[in-house]
Amino acid sequence: MEGNQKMGLKKISLVIPVHNEEENIPIVYEEVKSILEKLFQMKGYNYEIIFVNDGSTDNTLEILKNLKQKDPFLRILNMDRNRGQAAGLSAGFFYAKGDIIITMDGDGQNDPKYIKNLIEKIEEGYKVVTGYRIKRKEPFITRVLPSKIANWLISLVTGLKVKDNGCSLKAYLSSIPKKFQIPHGFHRFIPALFGVKNKDVFEIPIIDRPRLHGKTHYGLKRTFEVIRDLLTIRFILWDSIRYEKIFKYLFITFIALSFIGIISFIVLRKTLFFFLNSFLWILCICSYIIWKNLKRFNLAQKEKVFKVEEIF
Repeated sequence: MEGNQKMGLKKISLVIPVHNEEENIPIVYEEVKSILEKLFQMKGYNYEIIFVNDGSTDNTLEILKNLKQKDPFLRILNMDRNRGQAAGLSAGFFYAKGDIIITMDGDGQNDPKYIKNLIEKIEEGYKVVTGYRIKRKEPFITRVLPSKIANWLISLVTGLKVKDNGCSLKAYLSSIPKKFQIPHGFHRFIPALFGVKNKDVFEIPIIDRPRLHGKTHYGLKRTFEVIRDLLTIRFILWDSIRYEKIFKYLFITFIALSFIGIISFIVLRKTLFFFLNSFLWILCICSYIIWKNLKRFNLAQKEKVFKVEEIF
């Protein structure tokens, strides 16, 4: 694989979405600053650290402002309200100026020492480098097991064999993550969402760390969102606009057939019509979910999923 270093990669953008992480930010900042300074000294990479404040209600923004006064390499994107991780990443990708974009969480679970490994693989010619978490410091039943099942399903549906889509520590050639606005929930399908091939992606093991302070923002309640988006992602990768129209008409067709089925069952009292109508209603629900989700995705591409101001 031809190395990207020959393409003149000179700058790193580190994107860190944060929501109510006032205790973690100073620690995370000191860690990443140290790593990026070493990369600058060893390999000549310029850098910027982009914190995306996702509508925090604690002192996160004030702490970021204080850090910025001392560091010209730090940028703050302030979201108008809490819009979620997908919007935070979209904003960071949009405003990033680097040749390489790296993402990580702001809770301290991602160890920035692996940034060097991510960069090395990008230099070798990969378009995306993603970490996969080992020795995870989270409850197995509520976090680890659902994550394993979700990753297996995502790989099955998208065809991209990535072990851990949920690991936030990733690196991209800058053109890759700028392709789409990412609606709420679809960040779970990164990097498959960007249409990269298996040959373009490299995975490195990441030793997971426990959250430094505060509570996780994730839980089992998001299971429905994962299922909903799993039904949709394949059609987005094929042609989201075309399939939005197709599923709209499928939904209308199934609704009409279902009402015909209801009338047939009432008039003829045949058990067959009851089971047929039940199947049609399942098709109605599925086609409706996919249609609305495709519509949501396409609308996001037109209107953007974030509203931010950069704080200078």
